[in-house]
Amino acid sequence: MKPVIKNYAYTMYHVPNLVRYGSKPMREIEKNPELYPKIHELLRSYFEAVSYPPNQVFIGNIKPDDLRAIPRPWFKNPAGAFRSGKFGEIFSEDEFLGLLKIADVHDYELIWLEKTFTAHVKNVLNENPILQETDLQKIGEGKSIQEIKEKLEKGENFSLPLLYENILVGCFNRSKDVHAQEDEALSPHHLMEGLVAKASGALALKHLIRREGIGPEEIDFILSCSEEAIGDRYNRGGGSLAKAMGEMCGCQNATGSDIKSFCVGPVYAIVFAASLVKAGVVKNVAVVGGGCLAKLGMKFQGHLASGMPIIEDTLASFAFLIAGDDKKSPIIRLDAIGKNNIKNAAKPESVTRAVVLEPLQKLGKKITDIDKYAVQLENPEITEPSKTGDVPRKNYDTIAALAVMNGEITPADMPAFREKHGMPGFSPTQGHVPAAVPYVGHAVEAMENGEIKNAMFVARGSFFLGRMTQLEDGMSFIIEKNPKRKEVKNV
Repeated sequence: MKPVIKNYAYTMYHVPNLVRYGSKPMREIEKNPELYPKIHELLRSYFEAVSYPPNQVFIGNIKPDDLRAIPRPWFKNPAGAFRSGKFGEIFSEDEFLGLLKIADVHDYELIWLEKTFTAHVKNVLNENPILQETDLQKIGEGKSIQEIKEKLEKGENFSLPLLYENILVGCFNRSKDVHAQEDEALSPHHLMEGLVAKASGALALKHLIRREGIGPEEIDFILSCSEEAIGDRYNRGGGSLAKAMGEMCGCQNATGSDIKSFCVGPVYAIVFAASLVKAGVVKNVAVVGGGCLAKLGMKFQGHLASGMPIIEDTLASFAFLIAGDDKKSPIIRLDAIGKNNIKNAAKPESVTRAVVLEPLQKLGKKITDIDKYAVQLENPEITEPSKTGDVPRKNYDTIAALAVMNGEITPADMPAFREKHGMPGFSPTQGHVPAAVPYVGHAVEAMENGEIKNAMFVARGSFFLGRMTQLEDGMSFIIEKNPKRKEVKNV
């Protein structure tokens, strides 16, 4: 039973008024309140976010390589403003606030929305076929603006304001049970991070189920690789967002757990899912990654200094269905998993050898035998103004240098190698989201069209972020065109 990537889904959420709750903006605004109007002035409209070329790549309307033909800065050269793509869709902020309310377990009443705005949200979401009437019923009837203002008067330790088009439309509350009042892990901001990841991940899972044309009850196991900490003061980070997402999507026959490994989490999760299928433990495993509130506006200072829009205004999520061989979907090669062992520490050359060269050697392949490498696919237009450079390009240069050392290409061939085997970065900087897997949908489509035969997904992460070690993490997997699939001529 060879495991395959049977389907995939990608969703985005333009949430400019939540940028203020990203970890970096929130801390800087607290130190300097005058920053908030400056940030607000450079926030994008929904139309600008939807027509932004990298976002169109993320949902499948543009191929990654086609970004090279679009002049930079990309924010000055919009592509088609299509909210729906081959792989998913881009939600507006009013829709997302409604999705947060649907994700809220109503006994907790974490989120209040104003009555008129609630009616508006219901009307908007009612047009989306991904949602059912039972979902809309969870939104409720809303609260009066006076009730919301009285709640906010208690201070940010109890409630945080929610805005739409810079107008107060609701609030996010601390859990109302007695124990939550003195538990920092259950503060409004921490709870918002969890609910944002749950709602965005669940919508990607809903899209995945709809794309595959199966019932949610057919999902057996869910692995969440989101970057959040769900739990209380006694068990911070220990909760299972996977099952919370599954509950929201009606996956009644599924169980699941969370995979935590910073930016490498999605690759671990896909490898674990494939292993479960290969072992015959379960048949259908969903790997889900929800959006990361903490990363919104993370590099806003570089954008402010450059006079450009704050393009870290978008949450992103994804979902993949891993199942047994269906004789057409790409196969995951579990016999060639790359892993960065503890002995390699954080030595760049050793890590790259471990996650790129060594798994290829197991298959008797050269570095140049892989058609496409997917690495950390951060959008360089986000990272370059903050002096962190073009992350994907750096990764491709490292792989190309290894190919030179391995005698496969010459130094003069490195730019051509990067062009042929790499791609421009296009993913929002959402921590785990850029970790190679935004290319999964494009890779599957390219194999179906006969454009490539294989692809390697390489992710690296920094374990030192937890202050427990100085180690670096890394893992990779290879997918190949299913040999049983009928040939498709490339038109």
